[in-house]
Amino acid sequence: MLRAARGGARRLLRAGAAPGAAPGTAPAPAPLPAPLRLPRRLLQQAPQPAAPPPAVGRWLLACSGAVAGAVVLGGVTRLTESGLSMVDWHLVKEMKPPRTQQEWEAEFQKYQQFPEFKILNHDMTLPEFKFIWYMEYSHRMWGRAVGLAYLLPAAYFWRRGCLSRALQGRVLALCGLVCFQGLLGWYMVKSGLEEKPDSYDIPRVSQYRLAAHLGSALLLYCASLWTGLSVLLPQHKLPETKQLLRLRQYAHGTTALIFLTAISGAFVAGLDAGLVYNSFPKMGERWIPDDLLAFSPVLRNIFENPTTVQFDHRILGIASVTAVTALYLFSRRIPLPRRTRMAVTSLLAVAYMQVGLGISTLLLYVPTPVAATHQSGSLALLSVALWLMSELRRVPK
Repeated sequence: MLRAARGGARRLLRAGAAPGAAPGTAPAPAPLPAPLRLPRRLLQQAPQPAAPPPAVGRWLLACSGAVAGAVVLGGVTRLTESGLSMVDWHLVKEMKPPRTQQEWEAEFQKYQQFPEFKILNHDMTLPEFKFIWYMEYSHRMWGRAVGLAYLLPAAYFWRRGCLSRALQGRVLALCGLVCFQGLLGWYMVKSGLEEKPDSYDIPRVSQYRLAAHLGSALLLYCASLWTGLSVLLPQHKLPETKQLLRLRQYAHGTTALIFLTAISGAFVAGLDAGLVYNSFPKMGERWIPDDLLAFSPVLRNIFENPTTVQFDHRILGIASVTAVTALYLFSRRIPLPRRTRMAVTSLLAVAYMQVGLGISTLLLYVPTPVAATHQSGSLALLSVALWLMSELRRVPK
C-alpha cells in the first residue's frame, strides 16, 4: 500500500508540472490574466518640466530691488515738491539734461508758465529750480533703467529657452506692467500741471492718480519678488494640517492688509494729510476729530478730506500691527522650519519698527529723512510678508 501511494503521488506531480520542467520540480505559478497586466508606458513616470536656472530668480529679485529704489526715490521727489519741475515728457529727448546757461533758462521759463511757480514758487531762483529739476530727472531716469532691467534680460532668457510656459506668461505680464507704470507716471504729473481757476489750494497731483501710480509700482514689486522667491527658495514639505492651513490664510490676509495700508499712505502724501493733526494717539484733543465727516457727500471724506485720510491711515496701521502680532502668537503653537520661523519673527520686528517710524513722522511734522524712511519701511514690511507667504505656500503635488 505504501508503494502504491508513493506511485500515485509521483504521477500527480508529473501531471501538474509545466511542460519541459524536470521531474520532481514544483509547478510554475500561473500567469496573470491579460486584463491585470499594466502597460509599460503607465509604469514609466511622466517627465517633469525643467526648473528655470537660478539666474532667472536672481534677475527677478534684482528687478524688484530696482522697483523698490524707484518707489523710495519717488517718495523723496514728492516730499521735496520736485515732481512738477519737468513740464513735458519725451521718452528719449529728455534723457539729455540742459548743459548751458541758455538751456537752463529756457527750461526755467517753461516751468514759470505753470501753476506751481505762479502760486507756490514765484520767488524761486535758478539754482533752486535746478535742485528740484534734477530730483525729478533722476526719478525718471531711474524708471527708464528699471524698464531696461526688465526688457533686455527677459528677451535673453526667452531666447535661451530658460523660461517655462507658465514663467513666460508671468514675465510678459511684468514687462507690460513696467511699461504701463511709466505712462501712468506722466498721467499723474499732468494732473498737477493743469490750471484750476476755481481752486485756491496749492498745486499738487491728483491723490487718486498718485495712489494708482504707487499701487501699480507695489504690484510690480510684489509680483517680481514673489516670482523670484518661488524660483530660488525650495519649498518645505509641511504636513497639511488644519492649523497650517489657518496660518496660511492669516498670512495672506495680513499681507493684503499691509498692502492696503501702504496704498492709503499715497492718499496721505497726496493731500499732505500728515500735517493736519500732529499728535498721537489722539487727534488734537479728541479721539475722533470734529471734522472727520466735514465733506458732503460722506463718501468724499474717505479720499478727499485730509482729516479722514489721516484717521483711516492710523486705523489701518494699528490694524496691521495687531494682525501681525496675532499671526506671530498663533505661529508659536505650530512646529515650523527654522527659515519659516525666522520669517515670522522678522515680520513682527519690522511691523513695530514701521509703527515707530510712522508716529515719529507725525510728531516731527513730516521731516523728509524720517518720512522717506517710513515709506521705505512699508516696502520692507511688505517684503517680509511676501517672504512668509512664500515659505508657507502649498507644495505642488
